[in-house]
Amino acid sequence: MVDDGAPPPPADDHPLRVAVVGAGPAGIYAADALTRQSEVPVAVDLVDRLPTPFGLVRHGIAPDHPKMRAIRDTLHRSLDHPLVRFVGNVEVGTELALDDLRAHVDAVVYTYGAALDRHLGIEGEDLPGSLAATDLVAWYTGHPDADRATVEAALSGVRRAVVIGVGNVALDVGRILARTAEELEPTDMPQHVIDVLAAAPVEEVTVLGRRGPAQATFTTQELRELGELAAGTVLVDPADLELDDETEARAAADRNATRNLAVLRDWSAHEPEPGRTRLRLRFYSRPVRLLGTDRVTGVEVERTAVDGDGRAIGTGEFEVLPADLVVRSVGYLGTPLPGLPVDGRTGTVAHDGVGRVLRDGHPSAGEYVAGWIKRGPTGVVGHNKHDARETVAALLADAADGTLAVRGPVDDLVRTLQARGAEPVLLDDWRAIDAAEQALGARRGRARTTLHERESLLAAVREAAARAR
Repeated sequence: MVDDGAPPPPADDHPLRVAVVGAGPAGIYAADALTRQSEVPVAVDLVDRLPTPFGLVRHGIAPDHPKMRAIRDTLHRSLDHPLVRFVGNVEVGTELALDDLRAHVDAVVYTYGAALDRHLGIEGEDLPGSLAATDLVAWYTGHPDADRATVEAALSGVRRAVVIGVGNVALDVGRILARTAEELEPTDMPQHVIDVLAAAPVEEVTVLGRRGPAQATFTTQELRELGELAAGTVLVDPADLELDDETEARAAADRNATRNLAVLRDWSAHEPEPGRTRLRLRFYSRPVRLLGTDRVTGVEVERTAVDGDGRAIGTGEFEVLPADLVVRSVGYLGTPLPGLPVDGRTGTVAHDGVGRVLRDGHPSAGEYVAGWIKRGPTGVVGHNKHDARETVAALLADAADGTLAVRGPVDDLVRTLQARGAEPVLLDDWRAIDAAEQALGARRGRARTTLHERESLLAAVREAAARAR
């Protein structure tokens, strides 16, 4: 909100002005790639609809992963670059029309990720007590848009939870639900999240996979963390680990699958222990409907087999799992910005393979994509670095051959937004939020406690500005 004057100091009189839409890892890596090179002078505005940077590193990685969340310390160095300006609390497509943004800059790189969840498409999916993992994760990471009322009502009184999916997010959800209050207390979760999770009498969490353990997409590091729960026991049916020769051979050629199977086979000897939360990993189980009237009471599942093409096929054998809470974690989809089409099936923006946006099948001058909105919701945080570099290389090649023209100075984006009554949050404002969260955490002996309401985030900015006057 503090007007720091003109855009970042250019390397010459007419730098290439680039807006990166989305200040998550993909966006920050794109800004870093743009400013690390010296062939083309640049000035970068890193625009995000939230008042805070870091995207899924802040609002996707589980709060009980402090080492993973520390990635933001690395990302922060890119925000400090003199040619990069963080412009938060600005929603492109509503507060700032896409055409308006493009008029202020020479190029736009869309890196705003994939925020929508995929649906199961089964009966009962919309019952109270049925949640998307995106909603639960947003809540426990303190996302300003989290639906507290819905999530907290769904968690009330939960004893048995079923998580549908066997990716890393599904394991995050299962692990968080099985944590004790003492394990959650040191995290940076908002206090109301810790209080609600501590009050939930969870006795059993079942993580369902449609296919077998050899096809699961979680990483071994994420899997092993389930075995570190203070008061939880991981249970695996030994029968699920009996693979045919062909599947065993395929798994042996996949390092991640080999490691996963070794961990699962070690756990298959576990037995339930009194007083400890049971965390079951069930494979070859396809949900066919959710049961209940006023809220979820169970999940009907069909036993599956995996065919030669790796697809799950039903066997006609059904079973009902009791459940007070069902969380679907079966993938993410990108959303369109007004003026930017997104493929409804893939949830991605059409591009030429290296990041140039395609409109009507042809490259659109000055428009690029990186991250999940480019390639879909795959990979871990580090994959975004290579992806962003590939896109930036295409952008710089266009600048070098004249495809992308440098038009010279126009009205400053931040000043234009402020003149319209918007409250863009700049880097010093984010530092005020950061300091407020650290101070809030220090009161309880934590490194930080996340401020979850947008108004609380903006209040921290305003209070810092008032003190500075």
